[in-house]
Amino acid sequence: MRGCWRAAAAAAIGAGGGRAAGRGRCLMAKSKFEYVRDFEADDTCLPNCWIVVRLDGRNFHRWGAAMAGARGASSNKVFPFLNSSPWFLFMTHVVSQFASSYVFYWKDYFKDQQLLYPPGFDGRIVLYPSTQNLKDYLSWRQADCHINNLYNTVFWMLVQRSGLTPVQAQDRLQGTLAGDKNEILFSEFNINYNNEPLMYRKGTVLIWQKVNEVTTKKIKLPKETEEQEIEVTRTRTKVVPLHCDIIGDQFWEEYPEILAEDS
Repeated sequence: MRGCWRAAAAAAIGAGGGRAAGRGRCLMAKSKFEYVRDFEADDTCLPNCWIVVRLDGRNFHRWGAAMAGARGASSNKVFPFLNSSPWFLFMTHVVSQFASSYVFYWKDYFKDQQLLYPPGFDGRIVLYPSTQNLKDYLSWRQADCHINNLYNTVFWMLVQRSGLTPVQAQDRLQGTLAGDKNEILFSEFNINYNNEPLMYRKGTVLIWQKVNEVTTKKIKLPKETEEQEIEVTRTRTKVVPLHCDIIGDQFWEEYPEILAEDS
């Protein structure tokens, strides 16, 4: 963090250019004002730990009410990083990049729906000392996704199809267990929750995966007068979305490279 502060200070002081700017930087570093750097705090992550950045949307309940048709308006995102990652300023980098990307790509997914106000996100960092701790954390997040989606599915069925007010629907569901919610869905709305899309029940897991990409390339062979089209296969690493169970061992056995130190 101090390194970034020095770079920013150097850029600000050096805006005048030339040797004078250089002398200004030296004088500033040795001046009586240097004590203000003592107020800076270096927040360093413990070594040999998995670094998890968790993002939450701010006021997303209001967002869900404003954006018609929003399903649950879940705003929780989790980004694990290798314990050997050379990054710094994890939290600010991830939060700022996610927020800007959220707005930038909005129209690609919601073409006819405008953002009604700028979304905001907060972030926190949690350290997990072992791979099992990380897997248990991610399992907990997926279980929480299921619990929240089941509640939201029943809640909005009661509001949109039974005509209950949000307060009445909340009172109806107070104290109910998962079995009770499944029974309401099946008996009153003929919905088998197990047949709901996996994307909602399991959430979305994004992983880096090597895929073969076939492209067509035009080349001119020796002694040929015209170009010919040939297929070229390249192996590329892409982000692949998955909607599957990660609580059991099958997912981790199928994708062991996720937890590999050199991945």
